Order: sequence, then C-alpha cells, then structure tokens
Amino acid sequence: MFSKSKINDPIETPKTDESKATLPTAPKPSAPAPAAKPKAAPSVLSSDLTIKGNLETTGDIQVEGTVEGDIRAHLLTVGETATVRGEVVADDLVVNGRVVGRVRGLKVRLTSSARVEGDIIHKTIAIESGAHFEGSVQRNDDPLSQGNQAPKALPPSSDSGTA
Repeated sequence: MFSKSKINDPIETPKTDESKATLPTAPKPSAPAPAAKPKAAPSVLSSDLTIKGNLETTGDIQVEGTVEGDIRAHLLTVGETATVRGEVVADDLVVNGRVVGRVRGLKVRLTSSARVEGDIIHKTIAIESGAHFEGSVQRNDDPLSQGNQAPKALPPSSDSGTA
C-alpha cells in the first residue's frame, strides 16, 4: 500500500494559473533546414552600360549593352542592342545581337537578328534564317572543357631561312 515507487501513483497534471489566459501556442520553429536555393533572376546589363573586363558567373546573364571582354555563364542571352567583343562561353547561349569573338556552348542558338564574327564550338546549334555568321563551326561533345586554348598553330616550315 505504501511504497516509494511512483508506478502506481495517479498521473499528475500540471497546475495552471487561471489568471493567465490559456491560448494554444504553436510549437517554436526549429532552425530552418537548408532548402534548395530559389532560381535567381538573370543579371541584366542595360543598353546604356559599357563594361571593359571579363564576366564570370554560375548564373544567368542578359546583355543589352556593350561588353569588351570574355563572358562565362550558365545561360547567356545577347540582346538585339548588345555587342560583345571577346570569347563567350555558356551552357546555353542565345545570340540576338552582335558577338565578335569565339563562341563556345553546349546549346548555341543564333536568331535571325544575330551577327557573329568568330568560330563557334558547340554540342548542338540552331541558326535561324537571316542570321549573319562569319567563321567556322565545329561540333564537340564537350565544348566547355576546351578552356582558353588558342587554335593550333601550324608547325614551322622546314625550309626557313635566316634573316
């Protein structure tokens, strides 16, 4: 009948102070779990902007102005009013404007308003009717891994004279 064990004791309910309002409370949020990053909006370079230097991002860039330098991005859109003088490298590349330099991309698309002066190295390519293109086109399964390799130079001539 009398024991120190609480096994047989009735369950006690905590006493509340009735003067305080007893509203149901939501559980306290724990630290937020790291969620997948929401897709960021593309960086837009407006038509009145001129950049001298290289651009590199893992995100998306939309160029409407002038860039004098190389661009590397995930998705690169060269707008109709844009001019890029340098190498452009992207997973997905859409050219509506002018590019003077080498183009490398997994998926390259030249729209009818595109003007490209340079070589294109691609995995897949689409050139719309009306696009202006001067250069060579080369298919490559991994066009992005070529780095900044210059085109292979011809070996020196064996009959070179002295100057």
